[in-house]
Amino acid sequence: MKKIIVVMFVFIAAFSAPKVNAQISLSINIGQQPAWGPTGYDHVDFYYLPDINVYYDVARAQYVYPNGNQWVYGQNLPARYRNFDIYNSYKVVVNEARPYLRNNVYAAKYAKYKGQHNQQIIRDSRDQKYFQSAQHPQHQQWEKQQTKVIVKSNNNNRDNSRNNNARNNNNNGRDNNGRDNKNDKRGNNGRN
Repeated sequence: MKKIIVVMFVFIAAFSAPKVNAQISLSINIGQQPAWGPTGYDHVDFYYLPDINVYYDVARAQYVYPNGNQWVYGQNLPARYRNFDIYNSYKVVVNEARPYLRNNVYAAKYAKYKGQHNQQIIRDSRDQKYFQSAQHPQHQQWEKQQTKVIVKSNNNNRDNSRNNNARNNNNNGRDNNGRDNKNDKRGNNGRN
């Protein structure tokens, strides 16, 4: 009787326990990052540019800058930033949706990086993972290499398929031991 109660308890507990789901999301956007972005990041949502208090939205490929009391998206920086050298400025990676809405936090936290020019940028990196960035000087060679890898892979698959077909055709109805695969009169594939 005790065993039945224990089994019922375990059974009820197993089906009434909350379901646990674990989800891991890994997103790599190196190819979307601009050539002036710093190396070392596989994923970036925004860059914060402390020298001019501006953000760059990687997914939209647009700058986000203050205009009066609001933040404005634009393909290019406004004229007031015309002397700003984005390749030679410090960039802070911010992986948060709409970080400009908390600009007071980022401006205070990263003010110490104003005027620093010590980051390696994607354009100058020799790490092959950055070659996928369309603005990297090695990008065209990388694309050609990727095409070669795909073509070679497809050719290898075709060759393997041909070899398997040829091997199967060369057996002429015999198994790997040379026995006839066709059913004998007893219906047991040539086995006694």
